[in-house]
Amino acid sequence: MPTLDDNSTAVKRLPSWFQQNIPNMKKIGDMKNLFRSSQLHTVCESALCPNMGKCWGQGVATFMILGEICTRACRFCAVKAGKPTEVDVDEPHNVALAVRELNLRYVVITSVARDDMPDEGAEHFFQTIAEIRKIMPQTKIEILIPDFSNKIESLRKVVEAKPEVISHNIETVRRLSPKIRPQADYDRSLDVLKNLKSMGPHIFIKSSLMAGLGETWDEITETMKDLRIAGCEILTVGQYLAPTELRRHLPVVQFVTPETFQEYKRIGLELGFKHVMSGPLVRSSYIAEEGYKACMGNS
Repeated sequence: MPTLDDNSTAVKRLPSWFQQNIPNMKKIGDMKNLFRSSQLHTVCESALCPNMGKCWGQGVATFMILGEICTRACRFCAVKAGKPTEVDVDEPHNVALAVRELNLRYVVITSVARDDMPDEGAEHFFQTIAEIRKIMPQTKIEILIPDFSNKIESLRKVVEAKPEVISHNIETVRRLSPKIRPQADYDRSLDVLKNLKSMGPHIFIKSSLMAGLGETWDEITETMKDLRIAGCEILTVGQYLAPTELRRHLPVVQFVTPETFQEYKRIGLELGFKHVMSGPLVRSSYIAEEGYKACMGNS
């Protein structure tokens, strides 16, 4: 069985396998100008994603709707937490215009959690998908949603919008979930995935796991099994990196080796996932189109 680099103390220095090539800075600048002029947000920036340079250099981004301030304060996340701003009613149309400007064949839409709204933002997701369909009907759409407190009407609303993929991230193993996601719940997330698959059997269901927070090999495997039982078909597994050294953010406990990530992929495929992307730099929306294509090929 592959081993972890360190299983006892917090680790700060990045291993060599995190090195990346210098991205296309002109492309990044052009995309930043587009987002700013449209008053749009990306999770790439807000979550301090380590792949931002690579993805933006290829003209790929994950849009973050419903503002940039989250009502929750998960201990792994760099997105600002606090009292959200008013929802921009023009945002769905502006996102669609940006998708057209970038000529995206595949787009990922995510959001902050909006516990302050009765439907927690489900209608806004619906409108954003509808606007993209109106302007760019050929674009495939993946959405990454919060748990909507497992409100059935909110889940039904996003299913009715018929995105190709709906993702909701379990994030971590059962034992660590209360510490890492204090305002979320492991079993509630599983129920969300089950309900999504039940309401939309034609939609591919996806989730994501972080490694390096002190979980064990067996716990990762058990979480994969739980996700499969819930109907999850696409899985991503990546290395947790602390966004800051603030007390809010948990430190890295261990850096998982690339070999171990490959073993996680092997196990996931054996368990029946249609697509597993597993590696140190993998994030839930990283090269998301590959998961959709794999599912279409296996359908």
